Amino acid sequence: NSSSVKEFILLGLSENQGVKKICFVVLLLFYTLTVAGNLLIVLTVTSSRHLNSPMYFFLGHLSFVDICYSSVTAPQMISGSLVEKNTISFAGCMGQLFALHFLGCTEIFILTAMAYDRYVAICRPLHYPALMSRRLCGRMVGGSWAGGFLHSTLQTLPTALLPFCGPNKVAHYFCDVHPLLHLACADTRPMGLAVVANSGVITLSCFLILVVSYVVILVSLRGKTLAGWHKALSTCGSHITVVILFFGPCTFVYIRPTSDLSEDRSMAVFYTLITPMLNPLIYTVRNGEVKEAMRRLCRR
Repeated sequence: NSSSVKEFILLGLSENQGVKKICFVVLLLFYTLTVAGNLLIVLTVTSSRHLNSPMYFFLGHLSFVDICYSSVTAPQMISGSLVEKNTISFAGCMGQLFALHFLGCTEIFILTAMAYDRYVAICRPLHYPALMSRRLCGRMVGGSWAGGFLHSTLQTLPTALLPFCGPNKVAHYFCDVHPLLHLACADTRPMGLAVVANSGVITLSCFLILVVSYVVILVSLRGKTLAGWHKALSTCGSHITVVILFFGPCTFVYIRPTSDLSEDRSMAVFYTLITPMLNPLIYTVRNGEVKEAMRRLCRR
């Protein structure tokens, strides 16, 4: 690597000391809630004999990914709001970039698998046990991890090979492709397009698959009773909420060419911290089975 830059300075969410202190308190609270909430779901799903349907199998994996995903950025952000200069080594920066895209992409694929699961459960209930076998669910989750790994490798390798010789201030609170492209001493336009093609196409196509699956579900409910509508919408409502919160900002950040990085920063807080924190809440508030399993776990 022809980089002369050995470390990067992460500028964080703000350079104002007062704002930094507020950020520290808020982010620490968010991160604690994220880890605690998702850990509780992982423990509940793995320890309960009753939560053995594919939906909970995916939910357990989603919560595990969320713990790892928020841990890639949050600790660096939290410690960064306390120090004057928040630095990260070149290798650390590339590692963070890899982990972020690996886990983020895996999460997108798991959410898509969950939408397929909901579609089969509502539109083809009689074939559900045959269609959503343990083996298929395992393959879907395995495929999600493999897809995330491939996507992340395609994002990180070209970035790591770019020459960085000049300014080393990353206009973000973690290492992401867009802010790093701004710092490279080379023409990064082709690379910028490749990033949009890679990340943008994955987020947008998965988002469209999810939207189509929900349209199909709603259309299939036309002749159903009010109770049928209520049951279907209560199982899908929570998932739709998570999808909008996660995919909205993601698509916004990755589908357009790099321009305004300050917008990206505020948007990124949504999908790196707020959505992982809300996931446990969204999936448990309207779900009696999970709440009951949690009570049993706490009594134990």
